[in-house]
Amino acid sequence: MNRLASATSPYLLQHKDNPVDWQEWGPEAFEEARRRDVPILLSVGYASCHWCHVMAHESFEDEQTAAELNAAFVSIKVDREERPDVDAVYMEATVALTGHGGWPMTVLLTPDGTVFHAGTYYPPTARQGMASFRQLIAAASEAWRERRHEVEGASARITEALTGQRAGQASASADAAPPGPADLEGWVRALAEQHDRVHGGFGGAPKFPPSMVLEWLLRHAARTGTQPGASGAIALDLAANTLRHMASSGTYDQLEGGFARYSVDAAWVVPHFEKMLYDNALLARVYLHWWRLTGDPLGRRIALETCDFLLHRLGTAEGGLASALDADTPTGDGGHGVEGLTYVWTPAELVEVLGQDDGVWAARAFGVTEAGTFEHGTSTLRLLVDVDAPDADPATVQRWQDVRARLRSPRAGRPQPVRDDKVVAAWNGLAVASLAETGALLDRPDLVEAARRAASLLLDVHVVDGRLRRVSLGGVAGDPSGTLEDQGDLVEGLLALYAVTGERRWSDASSELVAALLERFWDVGTGLSDTPLDDPDPLLAHAGTRRPADPGDNAYPSGVAAAAGALLSWAALSGDATARDVAESALAVTARIAATSPRFAGWGLAVAEAALDGPREVAVVGGWDDSATSQLWQVALNGTAPGLVVAVGESGAPPAVPLLEQRGTAGTGALAYPCRGMVCDLPTSDPEVLRRFVRRPG
Repeated sequence: MNRLASATSPYLLQHKDNPVDWQEWGPEAFEEARRRDVPILLSVGYASCHWCHVMAHESFEDEQTAAELNAAFVSIKVDREERPDVDAVYMEATVALTGHGGWPMTVLLTPDGTVFHAGTYYPPTARQGMASFRQLIAAASEAWRERRHEVEGASARITEALTGQRAGQASASADAAPPGPADLEGWVRALAEQHDRVHGGFGGAPKFPPSMVLEWLLRHAARTGTQPGASGAIALDLAANTLRHMASSGTYDQLEGGFARYSVDAAWVVPHFEKMLYDNALLARVYLHWWRLTGDPLGRRIALETCDFLLHRLGTAEGGLASALDADTPTGDGGHGVEGLTYVWTPAELVEVLGQDDGVWAARAFGVTEAGTFEHGTSTLRLLVDVDAPDADPATVQRWQDVRARLRSPRAGRPQPVRDDKVVAAWNGLAVASLAETGALLDRPDLVEAARRAASLLLDVHVVDGRLRRVSLGGVAGDPSGTLEDQGDLVEGLLALYAVTGERRWSDASSELVAALLERFWDVGTGLSDTPLDDPDPLLAHAGTRRPADPGDNAYPSGVAAAAGALLSWAALSGDATARDVAESALAVTARIAATSPRFAGWGLAVAEAALDGPREVAVVGGWDDSATSQLWQVALNGTAPGLVVAVGESGAPPAVPLLEQRGTAGTGALAYPCRGMVCDLPTSDPEVLRRFVRRPG
């Protein structure tokens, strides 16, 4: 019997009508495997994963395949976005055994949860040297019945090898130190050797938007300055070249904003069409920070359009932000959908909507060709005319704006991709930071209000009995506990929201979350853990595969890096020495990864730039409605120094954070108190003096 009908994960619900007897991850499934004396098939994916849908359609919806699977296995389906701890443990095994990872992830387990086989996608029939899915389950079932000792021996060897690998990583991390200035400069120069000068980005196809690396590069430029030949100038050039190419590419939605997950080619022409909340939350903030550092109007436009995409396409009725839009668009014929159907165009379709002259112009402007750049003669939209340069032709800009507006309506009338409506605490925390900062810096109070709504949902729904839950759906919290990533990214968002509003609800909540992080996710002996130390999953622990923390970034900041950034900012606002010490110890882990692969440590390196620059603190004190206070506050928020934190309070009011204590105006009007490295300058009411402080390289 399929038991997914009561699941809260949209991904699991997509499989509730499969003939496979799916169960959710939990003790009941493992107990059934022991009782029946059969192995476990663990299938891990997520709702917007194209190849997850393909394998489901080919195998999990097939009656004969399901019958064979049900007879010989207990089948468990896991949403990797809901249970990143389960995903991380078994992805480690998959990569170790196959040399690569990805989704769908297909893992065969003994009834105690240890791995004896791991892979990813399996086709319905054997092809190109790859076994079919039915061949896999038949061979595994036969081995389990007839050669049990071989299966259990292989499982024990895999577990032993993974345990040894993790012990070696822990030993290496224990000997590491946080990144220093010379380290960061060297890694920038090393990264430059991997840069694609022609198309932007790093490496070849498939090419992912390197949001966290770009944030690091911008912070490095801000900290060190951009003198010709210096590492800061190199960093800014790498970031700017990549940001410009991505903004004009097929990976960016040229009609309504928002970035697709990745490009299948090195030139960013054809995307994998799924759109993820975490990508867009991170990229909106990166483009905003690029604009803040350089004044480039392209950064301003992309930041605003991406934030608008977040609200219009991912906003939920409860005030949160949904996880993703699917890569595939349903066609209504019961199939598994067509990739890109919503987004691609032919020249004839453009002429039909826009008329002959504008249609032909739009085809040239957006790179839509008769042969097509995608499939079946269709093309993705790219932007091949410059509309953001100061000397851009006003007539061209106006025509581009008009054509975009006229194309949106017919595209909205096409079938649309399915949305994964679950709200993930970590990714919403990242979005809160982006919306709050973009709204405050670019005079969009509606974006700040959206950040408030999302933050309120997270605090009101996701915090249950004082403990953070990872996901919710329809305003109801799911069972999975919040992870280190959730704790860190939520604090990141709340502190950004506090900085732009001065509202103490957000600073108070940050204080409580930081205390919980240090109490439940950190041990003085073993460091940070991705999962709560006081609430371990016994199934993972029993399998012998539980690990403390994954230090490398994936598609979003690792829990270790997210926690380090949150703790560092909170320490600057509060003076919490333990928080700063834990942050710096976490950065030592980042150093180990960056020494060989800086591309996979971007968020940690961005935090390392903040650690070297700061703490750089500004406390603004005055009247809420006073123009002088507002001016100083806005100058502080426009600061580019990576280690900067901003607190604002009303003169005479109880301080929301310790940084505001003993700060007054002495009857002189609004004042800003600038401090750096535990040393304070004289308070100032001069915006220009403050501007130099918050934008001065370190």
